[in-house]
Amino acid sequence: MEAPEQHNKSRVVKVDSVESWDFYFNQATNQGCPIVVHFTASWCIPSVTMNPYFKELASAFQDALFLTVDVDDVKEVATRMEVKAMPTFLLMKGGTVVEKLVGANPEEIRKRIDAFVQSNRVYVA
Repeated sequence: MEAPEQHNKSRVVKVDSVESWDFYFNQATNQGCPIVVHFTASWCIPSVTMNPYFKELASAFQDALFLTVDVDDVKEVATRMEVKAMPTFLLMKGGTVVEKLVGANPEEIRKRIDAFVQSNRVYVA
């Protein structure tokens, strides 16, 4: 069960290096945990406006790992995942990208994440 004090903290993990990306990606993949990634940039207004919404989604969908990657801080990860525009959202399962969403469309992102997380609950015992 979740500790009550976690409600005050963001559930979004900031990836600040290739090593932290590899760590969280491998850990979630090995545990069969779905991953939702927000590729952002501090200079991109649509990305910045999505940050609070992404935190809200992370609280709503606790069965998934939510990561945020600033493309300027961790260029290698953005290149590896073929991210070319911000914001980009990746829905990942089993080490592969299941869906890629480009742009700041909160309703569509919520709908896709909801369907993605629901489909993954089928596999959880």
